[in-house]
Amino acid sequence: MVDIQHEIARLLNFAEQELLITPEDVVYSANRLLDVLAVESYRPEKIKETLETPTPILLNMLDYAAGKGLIENTANERDRFDTRIMDCVMPRPSEVVHRFWSLYRNSPKEATDGYYRMNIASNYIRKARIDKNIAWKTATEYGDLDVTINLSKPEKDPRDIAKAKRMKSSAYPKCLLCRENEGYAGRVNYPARETHRLIPLDFGGHEWFLQYSPYTYYNEHCIILNGEHIPMKISRETFENLITFLRFFPHYFAGSNADLPIVGGSILSHDHYQGGRCTFAMERASVEKAYAFADFPAVKAGRVKWPMSALRLTSEDPKQLVALAEKILAAWRTYSDASAEVLAETDGTPHNTITPIARKRGSAFEFDLVLRNNRTTAEHPLGLFHPHAEVHHIKKENIGLIEVLGLAILPARLKDEMLQVRAELLKGTEDISGIEAIAKHADWYKKVKESHADISALSVGGILKDEIGHVFLEVLTHAGVFKRDAAGMAAFDRFIGAVQ
Repeated sequence: MVDIQHEIARLLNFAEQELLITPEDVVYSANRLLDVLAVESYRPEKIKETLETPTPILLNMLDYAAGKGLIENTANERDRFDTRIMDCVMPRPSEVVHRFWSLYRNSPKEATDGYYRMNIASNYIRKARIDKNIAWKTATEYGDLDVTINLSKPEKDPRDIAKAKRMKSSAYPKCLLCRENEGYAGRVNYPARETHRLIPLDFGGHEWFLQYSPYTYYNEHCIILNGEHIPMKISRETFENLITFLRFFPHYFAGSNADLPIVGGSILSHDHYQGGRCTFAMERASVEKAYAFADFPAVKAGRVKWPMSALRLTSEDPKQLVALAEKILAAWRTYSDASAEVLAETDGTPHNTITPIARKRGSAFEFDLVLRNNRTTAEHPLGLFHPHAEVHHIKKENIGLIEVLGLAILPARLKDEMLQVRAELLKGTEDISGIEAIAKHADWYKKVKESHADISALSVGGILKDEIGHVFLEVLTHAGVFKRDAAGMAAFDRFIGAVQ
């Protein structure tokens, strides 16, 4: 039996410790919890405990709510209800904004530290789930690539799916990134956002907002979203906005998904960027060949030693940096090189765009401009510069900004599949093509088995992680428009020549 009075006291104690509420808010918050949980009265209790997240308390409260018939005991219902519970102990948006900018006066880092901690404390960032993700590094010639198997998003319950089918469609909010999500209660087919709080930013007179991703893929994974619901578009304004963001938060990086299908992100309908406080393999990658642009003497430029086709620009003069980035983008939009299978358009459909990444390096601003092309062919119907069919058993999804940086986000199915592959390797099975659940891995399995003569219970886990990491490297290589051979590097140089 859940002692709901005790759990209410625990949550109020946690919220006060995490500065979500003040002592003056306790009675008000307690009464809100009584209403949500359908409890008649509150019994104050002194609590002595320190928790990193409210998850243990919320799990008990959800069990209580399900037992009392307040909710149906499905993943979606529980997620919506625990968000409603946490909203009872949340500060109003204006308070969050005021606190953020008060801390910002001391330092940008102090402001983001406090804001990030609040997002974890409120359970908007579901840290307890994110911590279940499987993560490791794989050494390659391009540095250590980061690999994660994403386990943080719960499986959909058939009862929730059935309810969602019966729901009327709604155009509010227009998408998951819209400003209108702040405080939205959600519905069967749309996540609750009652604990969501945004920080307004002024980008040259236009309103943008800072938030964190509820399922952070890396440290302080933030989203910078346009106040208007307008489509993604890489342009001069993109480069200017990235510089503005770095001026606000020089300890963060920021970048944008490309603005075309296949090579873009999952949400192209709402203009936004992603950023955070994390150093990826791409940032550590060196410049292997320098280029000079005569009209931009204040900008250092060079080709990055990276499996995808990336040009790095560095300058303490942001105006020259933005101007050169715009020139490179304009040149790439219309550039074709049939020898490298790069076509700017087919039948009037454009194919070329850029994935830009921005960071501060000392006193200088730095752009990595990754050349992208979304052309499809009969042999590669999902994209010529997209993961090819032979790697789909590991990664089939789009290669967006996060993967470009060197972080693989792999599907949850791989956890169980790799456990089965591991078992067959230890048994010495020659061919797994007859095992339905893992048959997709059969060709790769043979290569792994042939490459490692001595597979043991001690070594098999590391072997599989390294081999998966090297498949991710192959994925990035497929996505590179100019291949990492002599012909490809010569083609890269020809494009640079076309920019001059």
